[in-house]
Amino acid sequence: MLSRGLYTSAGLLLSKSVPAIGQAMASPPQVRSEVKLTRYVDPLPIPPVIRPTGKPGEVVEIAMRQFQQKVHRDLPPTTLWGYNGTWPGPTIEAQSGQPLKINWVSKLPTTHILPIDHSIHGAESSIPDVRNVAHLHGACVLPNDDGYPEAWFTANGEHGPKFNPQPSFYPHCQPSTALWYHDHCLGITRLNVYAGLAGFYLIRDEAEKALNLPSGEYEIPLMLQDRLFHRDGSLYYPTVVNGPKEHPIWVQEVFGDHNCVNGRVMPFLEVEPRKYRFRMLNAANSRFYHLRLFNADNTGKILNDTFDVPAFQQIGTDGGLLPSPLELRYLLMGPAERFDVVIDFAGLEGKSFSLINDAPAPYTMGGQVDAQEVMLFKVTKPLQGKDASSVPDTLVPFEALQPTYTMRERLLLVSEKERPSDGYVITGLLGNAHWHEPITEDPKAGSTEIWSFVNITGDVHPLHVHLVQFQMLNRQSFDVQTYQQTGKLVFTGKPMPPESNERPARKDTIKSYPGYVTRIIQRFDLPPGAPTTPGDELLYVWHCHILEHEDNEMMRPYTVVI
Repeated sequence: MLSRGLYTSAGLLLSKSVPAIGQAMASPPQVRSEVKLTRYVDPLPIPPVIRPTGKPGEVVEIAMRQFQQKVHRDLPPTTLWGYNGTWPGPTIEAQSGQPLKINWVSKLPTTHILPIDHSIHGAESSIPDVRNVAHLHGACVLPNDDGYPEAWFTANGEHGPKFNPQPSFYPHCQPSTALWYHDHCLGITRLNVYAGLAGFYLIRDEAEKALNLPSGEYEIPLMLQDRLFHRDGSLYYPTVVNGPKEHPIWVQEVFGDHNCVNGRVMPFLEVEPRKYRFRMLNAANSRFYHLRLFNADNTGKILNDTFDVPAFQQIGTDGGLLPSPLELRYLLMGPAERFDVVIDFAGLEGKSFSLINDAPAPYTMGGQVDAQEVMLFKVTKPLQGKDASSVPDTLVPFEALQPTYTMRERLLLVSEKERPSDGYVITGLLGNAHWHEPITEDPKAGSTEIWSFVNITGDVHPLHVHLVQFQMLNRQSFDVQTYQQTGKLVFTGKPMPPESNERPARKDTIKSYPGYVTRIIQRFDLPPGAPTTPGDELLYVWHCHILEHEDNEMMRPYTVVI
């Protein structure tokens, strides 16, 4: 079935009401920081850790605060927003099967530190400029605890129409995995995350513990983000020059010229000659990362372009551990994707390795500033004892969802509306509908569906579906021009299998490439024991995880029907 694709017809009709949309997105002038910063002069910081006790009814309080933090040796302290006053926020380590409540509290000021475009839907001047709601990305939760974009609240008690006054309840009914939490407020998610509101959330289980993977100080989270800075250290978030009248401030994508890892600009990490486990997250607003290791000297200068460097042993992705490890020489990470990798530095005493990004921005077209230097690994710490950790050939069992002809499939259009004068994107749409329009996706609880994303834009869109961990099926090219002219979907190639780290794998964010139908399969399971009534319609969202797109209509609600 997969070899033929999921269709028996070469041409399938979608809505003809979609405007003709060009393949290429206009690229605005490059934006750069006011300062050029020296690479690899600051050590990598490790976020603080919160480990719940596991006692029934436990509530952890996490407060969003404004604070100042040094992000580079040569910059004054930067004003940021962070959970518990750190960027990134604390890493929360929970146990599978042990529920937890978190009381998200705002201690933020009433004035935003970044420019707001009040013409964006959900960011009107009639509502508070500073408002927040936390979303645990990748979690299986009920709607009240999902961080719905209209569930926002403020420090002085104002709130949105979907606000949940109770602490968020996380049942942890998932296997070991690396989730992350971040702000998800309608119309200003891009600004709140850029200000620093993001953190890791690890779920542990016994299966992971039994594998004897690198742990403790040898397991390190790496949150990758790019940023722009002013000379005074403050964050620089660009605005449009001569922007469209519809949105005079909003920019279609943001690319910083400095990579930050765990809130530090181009840091270094001293390691022992042994195995390390890195929980990697692309938390950038818009940037994709294509990462390689290079031999370097102790200043980070690249010595050669050979593959005589440690490999990435990928052992997990968004939804948890893979069935078996993959040896990779590069990693391609879209925004919101997580990669769980092991790097073995054994026998490499005294050597250094630069982690370099060569992904064009926007991905894959280019035209914006490339931020290449990410961080430097220096094998300069003495070995503290024998490395007893291992990466076994088999990790965890995997249940593959199989498509059938009786399974419901939804064709979901991914489109952008452009300004005719210069092709500048005005807005993006999913399913050819705006946020406020009637819901069109309504799967039954417990059902399995195939969602096929039909991308007629020039962008690669990382698409994220709340509640579920889906599985990738395939990608298939189609004739975009024919579709634009007739509304008919005509395939031009055979279905392409997923990348090796996309299936078998549990994912919650997938790359939708221009000119391709990207197919995923997902079962809409609710948390076990969820209190529901027949006829209930539970409200979630799906969206592009380029945050500038998400904030400007590239997000849609959907319901799970009981």
